Amino acid sequence: MDSVKEKTEQGLSPAIAEELKRLIYSGEIQPGERLNEAALALRMGTSRGPIREAIRMLAGLGLVTAVPNRGVFVRQISVREMLEIYELRALIFGFAAERACEHLDDTHRAEMEQLLVQMDAACEAGESTAYYEHNLRFHALILQLSGNQRAHQAYDDHVKELHLFRRRYFNAPGNMRRSNTEHRAIFEAIAKGAASRARTLAERHVLSGRDRLLTLLDQPA
Repeated sequence: MDSVKEKTEQGLSPAIAEELKRLIYSGEIQPGERLNEAALALRMGTSRGPIREAIRMLAGLGLVTAVPNRGVFVRQISVREMLEIYELRALIFGFAAERACEHLDDTHRAEMEQLLVQMDAACEAGESTAYYEHNLRFHALILQLSGNQRAHQAYDDHVKELHLFRRRYFNAPGNMRRSNTEHRAIFEAIAKGAASRARTLAERHVLSGRDRLLTLLDQPA
């Protein structure tokens, strides 16, 4: 009986991880804040097992980090680190967009077009969380089409480090729409096989995202 209950509770972990992501993205749980398993278990109405597994999922996304003998904390990085990561992301994404021109097929073309439509819909509805998830998939698809697994892994690692910075700026009015306009231009260049243009647009897209984020960081709280 206990094993059945344990399996049932473990099935809660993905939903708990999503709720913790929401709390972190909304700022209710702040960067640098320690995650208290007991308090979270009480809040979520479950035992500590599913909470522990959900926290492991967040660690895999780069949202939290474990500190030996101290606990698990919401990840925080400096603005300087953020800027350096953006520069590397721009280079890798530009490379991936250029290579994607060689590998785009009808299936992936349809998937990219669908993601663009979904992001437009999220813009109209003001659904920043939905937009962000579709945005991540769009970028991941281009990295997949690069055919370079090392580049894809490096890019994913950089994205994980930037989740908290990037997720916040998608809430700003107009940023989602500007971002998706850039996505469309990148897609059109890839679809036409314009490799050099795709690379330039992809690099510019990442750096434009950095600039939009910096503008928000400069604004008073």
